[in-house]
Amino acid sequence: MKPRFLVPLSCLLLGMGAMPALAADPSRRPNIVFLFADDHAWQAISAYGEARKLLDTPNIDRLAREGMRFDRCLVPNSICGPSRATILTGKYSHANGFYNN
Repeated sequence: MKPRFLVPLSCLLLGMGAMPALAADPSRRPNIVFLFADDHAWQAISAYGEARKLLDTPNIDRLAREGMRFDRCLVPNSICGPSRATILTGKYSHANGFYNN
């Protein structure tokens, strides 16, 4: 076999090896709910157990109880517009160019 066919053949074989992973059983995929709220304090969700809670949020409380709750999170920006742009693009503000509201 000529060497110039080795690279395409290798790529083809590697691609065929990945095919079963692409056709994974949908019931085994993770079920992700991403709550994206703009400008609210952590006391706005009653699932965090704050005595000074601002609202009763029974549905979010159930999601937190049955799923995963993040207690220590950081944001890339403290203002909402650049923070949203960072989440939506996957790039920091210096890379996506969104600096102000």
